[in-house]
Amino acid sequence: MAEFLPVDPFNIVIFGGTGDLAQRKLLPALFHRWKDGQIPATSRIIGSARSQMTEAEYVDFAATACRKATSQSEWDDSSWAAFALLLDYHPLDVTSEKADWAGLRRKLGTQNEIGIFYLATAPSLYVNIARAIDQAGLIRDGTRLVLEKPIGTNLKSAEEINEGVCAHFPEHQVYRIDHYLGKETVQNLMVLRFANSLFEPVWSRNSIDHVQITVAEDLGLEGRAGYYDRSGALRDMVQNHLLQLLCLTAMEAPVSLDGDDVRTEKIKVLKALKKFDASNARQNTVRGQYTAGRVNDTPVRGYLEELDPGATSETETFVAIRAKIDNWRWSGVPFYLRTGKRMESRRSEIVIQFKDVPHSIFGDASTQANRLVIRLQPDEGVRLFVQIKEPGPGGLRIKSQPLNLSYADTFAVRYPDAYERLLMDVVRGNLALFMRRDEVEAAWRWVDSLIDAWTETGAIPEDYPAGSEGPLSSAALMDRDGRSWWSS
Repeated sequence: MAEFLPVDPFNIVIFGGTGDLAQRKLLPALFHRWKDGQIPATSRIIGSARSQMTEAEYVDFAATACRKATSQSEWDDSSWAAFALLLDYHPLDVTSEKADWAGLRRKLGTQNEIGIFYLATAPSLYVNIARAIDQAGLIRDGTRLVLEKPIGTNLKSAEEINEGVCAHFPEHQVYRIDHYLGKETVQNLMVLRFANSLFEPVWSRNSIDHVQITVAEDLGLEGRAGYYDRSGALRDMVQNHLLQLLCLTAMEAPVSLDGDDVRTEKIKVLKALKKFDASNARQNTVRGQYTAGRVNDTPVRGYLEELDPGATSETETFVAIRAKIDNWRWSGVPFYLRTGKRMESRRSEIVIQFKDVPHSIFGDASTQANRLVIRLQPDEGVRLFVQIKEPGPGGLRIKSQPLNLSYADTFAVRYPDAYERLLMDVVRGNLALFMRRDEVEAAWRWVDSLIDAWTETGAIPEDYPAGSEGPLSSAALMDRDGRSWWSS
């Protein structure tokens, strides 16, 4: 296990400090980094929201959130008591002209050079908050602004947000966060590719048959009905999570791990993605919407019933895409992307399917092509499937077996989750795992082409029962190419 290195003292203000993200992820992440000795005692954590709440009440709120996110064996009252001294609260209605920004400035003081403003709010408030922070005189050289996804709902709205925010914050101070990039196995993808000489020479159309990227959820709307029905799986998952995984899988080696070097290579992939139109969307994409079914042996309602009994909606809860990257390395190699809600199980993984051997010398003994499976969740790890002889008499039998790197088995202690790592990267000023403005806009440009194609062709979601692997058309998408979705 790598040693946790302390960061410099910092102030962080969490706008939306009483919201779901702060409660489930941000406050627990900061507490865990405190427990592991990364956060100095002179740092300050200030929650801010419209709710009228005292500092003591916010500490109680944070304690409840952190206890829920911390195992009983890892919780200790002395660590919490020390961490609670860092916490404060400042009520602020960012939509009001009478908001007390001067009070926030006084509360922050000038003790720490690094000041982080984390916008865990609706994206429609990003520009207003950025403007107010600037007008309150709170921007310094060490200031960082963190924006949660989604950045807009299409290219136009993303450009407006970026333009408005960057009118007050220079680009190098803006951190557009996608928590998938903080996962250990996602970062390990670059290490696998660029630190092992056996992978990079075969990481191209010459040896790889196709790539599959799956982000499957067994949950339904979970209280997000209003947001989700306006967004759907394409905007909610493909535009950020899946495209980020695709970029890291397909990009060229960056000159260095400097933020701009890494992000420049990712943008090249996004620009090389073949856009959709009415002539190719139907053959290369699938939309789905779950109906009632069973997940983990539990009966669940369909999407429309979860929205509202009697509701109608054409919002997709499942998307499958055959994507093409028009460049030298990946010409002719399809990238199959798939994401959906209420699927059979929760899992996120990248599958690199290598080509068959050019000629088998083993007669009737069947062989399978090598496969590299990178599991992001729930059981993080990497498996490389290779062919071996099955022991025993009675002839030669070949079996595909994995060389297995399980994070849980290899690293016996708890390692930071995605938000823990990314928050510390914000403090350090490391931009490599955050999206640049032109990267966000390039992703929306590709996604918008598919949205426009669906609109033009009148594509509507195909039903699939909850607890399944998605619509039948998703399997047919692969079957037409003589391939099938990997099932672990």
